[in-house]
Amino acid sequence: MAEANNKEINSAPITPRTMVSPPVSCPPSQLHSPSLTRSPLLQSENGDDGQPHPKTKTPKTPRTPRMSLTPRFITPLGSPVRKALRFTKLDPQDAWLPITESRNGNKYYAAFHTLCSGIGIQALVLPVAFTILGWTWGIISLTIAFVWQLYTLWLLVHLHESVEQGIRYCRYLQLCCATFGEKMGKLLGMFPILYLSAGTCTTLIIIGATTARTFYQVVCGDSCTAKPMTTVEWYLVFTCAAVVLSQLPNLNSIAGISLVGAVTAVGYCTSIWAVSVAQGALPGVSYDPVQAGTSAQNAFTVLNALGIIAFAFRGHNLILEIQSTMPSSEKHPSHVPMWKGVKVSYTIIAACLFPLAIGGYWAYGQLIPANGGMLTALYQFHSRDVSRFVLGFVSIFVVVNALCSFQIYGMPAFDDMESSYTKRMKKPCPWWLRSIFRVIFGFVCFFIGVAIPFLSSLAGLIGGVALPVTLAYPSFMWLKFKKPKKHSFMWWLNWFLGTLGMALSGILVAASIYVIVDTGINVSFFNPQ
Repeated sequence: MAEANNKEINSAPITPRTMVSPPVSCPPSQLHSPSLTRSPLLQSENGDDGQPHPKTKTPKTPRTPRMSLTPRFITPLGSPVRKALRFTKLDPQDAWLPITESRNGNKYYAAFHTLCSGIGIQALVLPVAFTILGWTWGIISLTIAFVWQLYTLWLLVHLHESVEQGIRYCRYLQLCCATFGEKMGKLLGMFPILYLSAGTCTTLIIIGATTARTFYQVVCGDSCTAKPMTTVEWYLVFTCAAVVLSQLPNLNSIAGISLVGAVTAVGYCTSIWAVSVAQGALPGVSYDPVQAGTSAQNAFTVLNALGIIAFAFRGHNLILEIQSTMPSSEKHPSHVPMWKGVKVSYTIIAACLFPLAIGGYWAYGQLIPANGGMLTALYQFHSRDVSRFVLGFVSIFVVVNALCSFQIYGMPAFDDMESSYTKRMKKPCPWWLRSIFRVIFGFVCFFIGVAIPFLSSLAGLIGGVALPVTLAYPSFMWLKFKKPKKHSFMWWLNWFLGTLGMALSGILVAASIYVIVDTGINVSFFNPQ
């Protein structure tokens, strides 16, 4: 009997050994994604890109192929399969657009971009707000605004990745539409976001070109015999330089330019307040707050000063875009290095803004020019007391910072133009068309700068228009996506800050328009001075 059983076993056909193809390592929806090969979400921690190796060891026994769609190289041991799957969802179009084309950023790149976009020419008018608010309320308002915008910045950094929905919100407008709905999101966010992009680039052309003209005058001196260029020609020179730099393909590729912009911004902010303080307070300086005729006029003037402070903290519309250049996985989410970069950059920003506002107000008091702030005051009051080297140093740093800031503020506009093309044509934008888009954007900003050269005088109005992007919308976004427990501290805090931010925005815009109509500004269409 035993011999019969052995014969049956030995006579059974041997199961052939077959090569088992490796399982699909991503959801089927990504198989045709053009961003598959370059997305950091589809890479393991040790650099494995998920491709099958040419020499695969034949298993000793046949096995049933693994049917799970969970990528082994994404899901850490013990993590939920569903969460890992959601984190691998990608937008195929992201690999074609300048903001998300490259995702190899890090905390250093984040610090460079954040510092370049968070500090600049808007800080130079802070002492003008102090002339209205005075010492006490000026410092209190500046401190509250800094802490408030740093908190909303923290909210945006942590809202970038939605594990529950499996989406990375790579653009501010995208998160705005997801919060308020498609139509309402575009209505509330499109104008201030595009204005912060195109409007800031136009302002940079105006200030950069006029400062370049001043630099030429400082270097050339009284003995220069060359015929000086007109203001419009200086606008054109600056625009051409900005357009040439804008040909760099994506946000990560301008990290070096952002570093140069950050260094020059810190350099001229520190130099201006240090020179002003070293020269001492001007004779007859007064620190009494400016008083208007009636109580209503005083109230509107104070609100306009708050708008100037709000204008100093622009840059929130770029935070999600900066964070989207980083790799992200469930084990290593992008908000960790992003927040490290933000903390470093805003520590430096605070070290520039507070001395600039306090030192500038101490040095000039009520005499500080309303148009141009500290930069104009330096040339107006110390052009003969300070060496030409220092004046030229400050001027060239302002010009270089304006050129570098133009690149990062123009990137959302470049991304939007290329997005329209890729959606319609279903293919990447060719290099020549990308160049044409950027040249068109640069010269549209040039035309606006020539047509409305007094745009930089509207700091209070600009601050009021852009205030919801910085101080209000992030709180409502947190309530929508994180859903804090009703009547909890975070629930009350975000409702209070969001409502207060929207109310302040409306009041500041109305107050700024009233001040402009009441006091007037030097309106000179198509006549830049």
